[in-house]
Amino acid sequence: MRLRHVAIGAAVAGLLGSAALTAPAIAQESIYVPLLTYRTGPFAGSGIPIANGMKDYLEMLNERDGGIGGVKLVIEECETGYDTKRGVECYEQVKAKKPVVVNPYSTGITLSLIPKAAVDKIPILSMAYGLSASAVGDEFPWIFNPPATYWDGLSMIFRYIGGKEGGLDKLKGKTIGYIFFDGGYGREPIPLLEQFAKDYGFNVKLYPVPASEMQNQSAQWLNVRRDKPDWMIMWGWGAMNPTAVREATRINYPMDKFVGIWWSGGEDDARGGGEAAKGYLTLNFNGVGANYPALQDIKKHVVDKGKSQVTADKFGENLYNRGVYNSVLIAEAIRNAQKLTGKKAVTGEDVRRGFETLNISEARWKEIGLPDFGAPITGVSCTDHNGHHAAYMQQWDGSKWVKVSDWIPPMKERVRPLLEAAAKDYVSKNQPWPKRTEPCDKAS
Repeated sequence: MRLRHVAIGAAVAGLLGSAALTAPAIAQESIYVPLLTYRTGPFAGSGIPIANGMKDYLEMLNERDGGIGGVKLVIEECETGYDTKRGVECYEQVKAKKPVVVNPYSTGITLSLIPKAAVDKIPILSMAYGLSASAVGDEFPWIFNPPATYWDGLSMIFRYIGGKEGGLDKLKGKTIGYIFFDGGYGREPIPLLEQFAKDYGFNVKLYPVPASEMQNQSAQWLNVRRDKPDWMIMWGWGAMNPTAVREATRINYPMDKFVGIWWSGGEDDARGGGEAAKGYLTLNFNGVGANYPALQDIKKHVVDKGKSQVTADKFGENLYNRGVYNSVLIAEAIRNAQKLTGKKAVTGEDVRRGFETLNISEARWKEIGLPDFGAPITGVSCTDHNGHHAAYMQQWDGSKWVKVSDWIPPMKERVRPLLEAAAKDYVSKNQPWPKRTEPCDKAS
C-alpha cells in the first residue's frame, strides 16, 4: 500500500510506505482530504484522469487561495488499484488522521465502507456511484452520492430512448441489451431495468463482463449479434469500455443506439472504436474542455508549475473534468461546514453537515469559475443525500464529445420510492443498524 502527500509537504515528502503512516505530522490548522485513487491496474485508464482532476483542483485552491477559508488542505493519495481489499486498507490507514471526507471511487469499496462511516464519523462521498439507496439520508446519514444515482442515470437513458422511439410505450415487444461489468457497480441498476421491462413490455438481454474478460468480449458481442437488441446500454469502466466500443463496431452495431452511463464516456473509451465509433452516446453531468476560468487557474497555478501529472493532451478531457467536479463538491461542502460552524479547521462531523446542506446554484458555479459546468445542485437535504439532478447526452463525432441534448431530468417519481424500499431492505439485512441521531440543518 502506498500513500502520497501531494500538498503542504512539510510533514512528509514523496511516497510513503504503509509503515510510515502511523504517525505523520499534519499541521494543526489544516484540513485533511485523502483521495483513494487507482493509477495502476486494469482500471488505470479511467482512474488516472479522475485522480489528476481531483488532486489538481484542490491543489489549485491551495496555490491560488491558500486553501479554503484561509486553511490549507493536506491532500494525500492512497493507491487502491480499484481493489476492494486494498481500498479498505487505505481507509483504515487514513482514518487515524481524521479525514473530513473519504472518496472510495469504487462501488465495491463504497459498499465495504458504508457500515464504518457512522462509527468513525467520516462522511463518504460516492459521487454518482456506489449504493443507490444511500441517497436516503434517514438511513444513511454519513453517505452522500450526488448529483445522481445509477437508478437516476438509467431512468435518464430511458427518457432519451423514449424520445427517440416516440414514447416509452413504443418499446413494447422490443429488446434492450445491457452489457455490464460483472460486479457491484454493473449489477446496481438491474432491479430498475427489470422493473422498466415489466412496465413497458420490452425484453432484456443481460451480457455480464467478468473482470478477466474486460479486454476480450468477443463472446458477449457474438451474442449481441445473435440477439439483435434494438438498443444497447453499457455500465462499463476501465479497459472494458474501449473494448466494448471496438467490439460493437466489429459487428456493425448501430452506434447511435449504443448508450453508456457517465462512467463509460471517456475520450479514450470512444477512441477505442476508431472512426467507426462515431455516433456512440453516453450520459454526462459535467462540462468537457478547458475553456473555463477555473480550469485555466489550474493550468496557471498547478500544471504550468509542474505540480500535476496530467499531460497537455488530457487536460480538460471528460474524466479529468469529472475529477474536478468531484473536488468541487468536496470544497463546497467544506466551505459550507465553515459557514455553518464558524470554524476554519472543520472536522468530518462538520463536513457531513456541509454535504447535507449542499447548494451550488447556477450563480455559484459561475462564481467558482465553472459557468454551465454542471446543473445546479439543489435539494440535497437531511432526507435526500443525492438531489436526483439532471444529466445530458453526449455523442462522439469521431474526435470529440458533442452535447446532443438538453439536461435530462431523472424519473424521480419512479426512482425515489424504489430507493426508499431498497434502503429499508438494506437496513433489515444489516441489523443491528444504528438509528439516525444526527440533527438536521437547513440549507442556506
